[in-house]
Amino acid sequence: MNALELVSRLRTFLPPDAVLHEIEDLRPYECDGLSAYRQMPLIVALPRTENEVIEILEVCYVAKIPVVARGAGTGLSGGALPHAEGVLLSLAKLKQILELDPAARTARVQPGVRNLAISEAAAQYGLYYAPDPSSQIACSIGGNVAENSGGVHCLKYGLTVHNIIKLRVITIDGEILEIGADGLDAPGYDLLALMTGSEGMLGVVTEVTVKLTPKPEKAQVVLAAFNDLRSAGDAVANVIGAGIIPAGMEMMDKMTTRAVEEYVHAGYNLDAAAILLCEADGTAEEVAEEIRHINEIMERSGAIEIRTSRDEAERLKFWAGRKAAFPAAGRISPDYYCMDGTIPRKSLANVLSGIEALSVEYGLRCMNVFHAGDGNLHPLILYDANQPGELELTEKFGARILQMCIQAGGTITGEHGVGMEKIDQMCSQFKIGELKMFHAVKAAFDPDGLLNPGKAVPTLRRCAEHGAMHVHRGEEKFPGLPRF
Repeated sequence: MNALELVSRLRTFLPPDAVLHEIEDLRPYECDGLSAYRQMPLIVALPRTENEVIEILEVCYVAKIPVVARGAGTGLSGGALPHAEGVLLSLAKLKQILELDPAARTARVQPGVRNLAISEAAAQYGLYYAPDPSSQIACSIGGNVAENSGGVHCLKYGLTVHNIIKLRVITIDGEILEIGADGLDAPGYDLLALMTGSEGMLGVVTEVTVKLTPKPEKAQVVLAAFNDLRSAGDAVANVIGAGIIPAGMEMMDKMTTRAVEEYVHAGYNLDAAAILLCEADGTAEEVAEEIRHINEIMERSGAIEIRTSRDEAERLKFWAGRKAAFPAAGRISPDYYCMDGTIPRKSLANVLSGIEALSVEYGLRCMNVFHAGDGNLHPLILYDANQPGELELTEKFGARILQMCIQAGGTITGEHGVGMEKIDQMCSQFKIGELKMFHAVKAAFDPDGLLNPGKAVPTLRRCAEHGAMHVHRGEEKFPGLPRF
């Protein structure tokens, strides 16, 4: 089936303006938030209902046409990068909050609903949706499920997988799956966790039932400044070691704080090597006690300045700088490449020192901003795409950072997903048997490999060519692969 035949077939049940195929109409969909990677899709389909999603998938299944599901396009790993010979399935029009139950503290929503819109709708009941990625004003809940997104408050309240209870998923052949349950547990394998973070490779999500969390009575933030990154890293470990689980714990280095201060005017100490934000929430009594304890720990850990938010406006101002770190990078660099790796908290200082050394080696500046509490790093490598070779140099720099994360006992992604960006590093992270198992899971849901092909899980041949697979006891890499 060629492109015109496919357009004609899709338009038998979709209106003409819901099937895009002209170059100027396809251009806005050529990339997600990782704009360094671009690819024009063959066709973009814009369904308005679940039934239309099913019909699109059935057509593509029969014709063996690849399908890439897309939410708001805010992803940062190339997970929604289109397939040149496939349909980009945009779920942007499925944006209804179908049900909000304040008694059960749940909301049933379509995948195109914005993350922040759930909290806005639940606010009248004193509830909110806890995961809060920096892009929450724009990112969709379907995309959050695909990438298992987190946010600044994930340390205490968990990632997406900890805050959803049910999914409605359509398989590539149009079958409807109900995954999860309204109760605290469901029989059988935990397919809800499997589907969350699967990057659109197993099915297309059309409904999500999320948990809603009561708004705390009070929240306060301690802002602590440090003369060196190691002291700030030690402070993180000391807070957690004291048995405190902050609502959020974030760190920014000097380059980041200077960039965001010009942007939001939060009053950060611009001479400090690192700024640490640590939030406590709960009842007024709980917060007062926790804040007192956090201040003591920061002082013992060598903080050169400690401030506590005096009211809600100041608390939000402190956080505004952290949440604006990515756009603020655009004020000081033509382009930036946002990495996403996770390491044990004890390794923070060593890995940050390693990133600093790599910055010198590659001659590229790097802003460091991250979820310090759970060791999720977000180095922002600054470069100029107009300079020949700088993007390639940046990619090598980023790959070295991810390799450091693995060597430190961490992982190549915390919340952005693998997508196209980190697929080669998957070869270093996992062994042959593990990759085979990932492919087996994929085949169980999508035997023809039509959903988001070429993303997240590398082929064994790719790993062999990349030369990044672990080899043990003198074994030949991929002995089962033909040699030429």
